[in-house]
Amino acid sequence: MLLSALLLLISTAEAQLSSNFYDSTCPNALTTIRAGIQAAVRTEQRMAASLIRLHFHDCFVQGCDASILLDDTPSITGEKTARPNANSVRGYEVIDDVKSQLESQCPGIVSCADIVAVAARDASEAVNGPTWTVNLGRRDSTGASRAGAESDLPGFNDPLDRLVERFDTKGLSARDMVALSGSHTIGQARCATFRGRIYNNGSDIDADFAATRRGQCPSVAGDGNNNLAPLDLVTPNSFDNNYFRNLMERRGLLQSDQVLFSGGSTDSIVDEYSRDSGAFNSDFAAAMIRMGDIEPLTGSQGEVRRVCTAVNAAA
Repeated sequence: MLLSALLLLISTAEAQLSSNFYDSTCPNALTTIRAGIQAAVRTEQRMAASLIRLHFHDCFVQGCDASILLDDTPSITGEKTARPNANSVRGYEVIDDVKSQLESQCPGIVSCADIVAVAARDASEAVNGPTWTVNLGRRDSTGASRAGAESDLPGFNDPLDRLVERFDTKGLSARDMVALSGSHTIGQARCATFRGRIYNNGSDIDADFAATRRGQCPSVAGDGNNNLAPLDLVTPNSFDNNYFRNLMERRGLLQSDQVLFSGGSTDSIVDEYSRDSGAFNSDFAAAMIRMGDIEPLTGSQGEVRRVCTAVNAAA
């Protein structure tokens, strides 16, 4: 019943979003966003993965409403400091810069939520990944939910059944989950998130891979917590399907990656994507569209923030 109601909400929201939402009110909006994202990725290639992840972490909490961008205030406990986001989610300044440019062109027109959604698509394009048509017309929340971020976002040690449940709650299938996890073909992870995996000597991790990763991740928690390692050791800067080949060789960096190929229900999807990059790219784009349509605020709901870090009354 809950899932049916959620799917109805998503379907209703899709009807209110459109790819040409800003054609008359801010005709250069998409061009401006693309230019800003391309410049950011040229400066730091890792930013492509960060912007895709920023969109994901926004949509899984209160829907795709830019709630993740809000700073803490006396009346708002933001999501930036939630356990899954603190010292982890990046790219806020890129969104802020694009928003500033758009406010100069079309004040009060383009929402932060739409900028985050478009930025994810443009980030994928910037590293030769899939592209898709972004539905537009989201509005920004006037609040955030740290509790929601703590409870709804997948964890790096989640077992497969828990991951499937988390995605299902958002109206996303197991196939969507595996496709979206494929964004880990780019980007990096902190030692603190994979230390347990590389030191547990388990049968689900390649011994040579674990030894390599230990070189930059000491066994005892401390200063090494923030040391980074590429999620895809082989082609860390290319958006390709090598992530899935890594899983089949027991070289997934995070435990939540490796469980996708561990004798469970998603093994066949990983195997398919490892052999068919076209299927992965197509499914990734479709899943990003579905994720971007999770419970957006539309019409008179929410607001269009003047700055992305604060609601308008406090901006």
